[in-house]
Amino acid sequence: MPTSADAIWQSIAETPRPTLTQLFASDPDRLAMLSHRIAICGTDMLFDLSKTHLDAGLVELFGELAQTMHLAGMRDQFLSGAKINTSEDRASEHPAERGMGAADAVEQAAALHHRMAALVEAVDEGTFGEIKHILHIGIGGSALGPKLVIDALCRDSDRYDVAVVANVDGEALSEAVAKFDPAKTLVAIASKTFTTTETLMNANSAIEWLREGGVDDPFGQLVALTAAPDKAAEWGIDETRILPFAESVGGRYSVWSSIGFPVAMALGNEGFAAFRAGALAMDEHFATAPWERNMPVLAAFADLYYAQARGCQTRAVFAYDERLRLLPSYLQQLEMESNGKQVMRDGTALNRPSAPITWGGVGTDAQHAVFQLLHQGTHLVPVEFIAARLAAHEFDEAHHQALLTNCFAQGAALMQGKASEDPQRTYPGDRPSATILLDSVDPASLGALLAFYEHRTFANAMLLGINPFDQFGVELGKEIAKSMDDRQSGEFDPSTSALIEAAGL
Repeated sequence: MPTSADAIWQSIAETPRPTLTQLFASDPDRLAMLSHRIAICGTDMLFDLSKTHLDAGLVELFGELAQTMHLAGMRDQFLSGAKINTSEDRASEHPAERGMGAADAVEQAAALHHRMAALVEAVDEGTFGEIKHILHIGIGGSALGPKLVIDALCRDSDRYDVAVVANVDGEALSEAVAKFDPAKTLVAIASKTFTTTETLMNANSAIEWLREGGVDDPFGQLVALTAAPDKAAEWGIDETRILPFAESVGGRYSVWSSIGFPVAMALGNEGFAAFRAGALAMDEHFATAPWERNMPVLAAFADLYYAQARGCQTRAVFAYDERLRLLPSYLQQLEMESNGKQVMRDGTALNRPSAPITWGGVGTDAQHAVFQLLHQGTHLVPVEFIAARLAAHEFDEAHHQALLTNCFAQGAALMQGKASEDPQRTYPGDRPSATILLDSVDPASLGALLAFYEHRTFANAMLLGINPFDQFGVELGKEIAKSMDDRQSGEFDPSTSALIEAAGL
């Protein structure tokens, strides 16, 4: 039996792989082994990985890798609030926002949630006057999470109109406020450090928009969501309207914290609590289920098999539900910012591929755009389908039936393929996919789904030996942009200097 991680990886790469149809034909228990339901707050989530090339032998090898890389111990440290983010010497405590972690972190998170809930109630009760619109300004995780959740769950909300702005391009802010009444708009400024250049630029422009719209005291309609409350107070926001969160909560994991304020405004406090409760249920599954039935870990096994043994450089995610159309964008940050690394936790070089490129779209639109490559192209791309058993709209149920039929048919076609005497009409098949089927898109199930992806990302990182909680790679571009603002153009290469001159900067 292999004993080192490198030896296990070699065994994984060299293990002969039958085709997917052969795997089904040779193992009548395959579906039972790789398809599992998880109960989440009174609803079910079905995870079907049987159309991947995992089998008992591969799962056993990955189990040995998990033991060698101390996955169980690292998971337990992470979920207990230990300083697992070694490069920054701090914990990563977003599970505490859901109720799992060190007792003091869970207690602090609960207190801050109570503070936020009180502010939501105050707005509901008219303390800020008549508020109809919420303008949420952030970037990265401070925007992607809230934007996804609001778009998925709040389309029919009669509470508040919510717009999320991230892009520093003024067109984004202009579009967001086009139908808002400044006198009835509450502006939430989301920045962990309260120094984020793009966010504060948009915030200053929003203040000017309020002022030009006749608001005498624009700062009276501002709320700050930050891990640096002192900076927000210095910036001019009243401390009673500052909603802090813990420094140990990373940006791309922060939707569970006060960064989720616009979600709580749109859903109501009960809805936001249900969202966190769904995530906690997935935390508990990740913490207790054995690897062979632990869905974040099994999914990571499949991810690593395709990236490491089959050379797959991308992974595609297709949401067969319009409400989840922003999920691929959310996952791009979660997976690529977390695991797009070139060194291991100890600083030594990572001698194998890290995270694949995450991309995707929404079904059935994508079928008429990119599925040609998936079925007949030369690239092997693992595909993930996400769908919901129940629709939310009131149109003919044939709409949802057609949606689900297309979703399931694509997975079957990718696996089965089709031979033809005409090579143009030949489908090679043996192309992997996984399917996640929710009962419905509701706060608890969406919370569980996002927590599933968080833990899957963590498991991938631990099995590779990297730290998923830092993101130093985003800093260099920011530093160069600042030097351009400071007019240090002489420091740049000829191409960049010419571009600066051509743009009139």
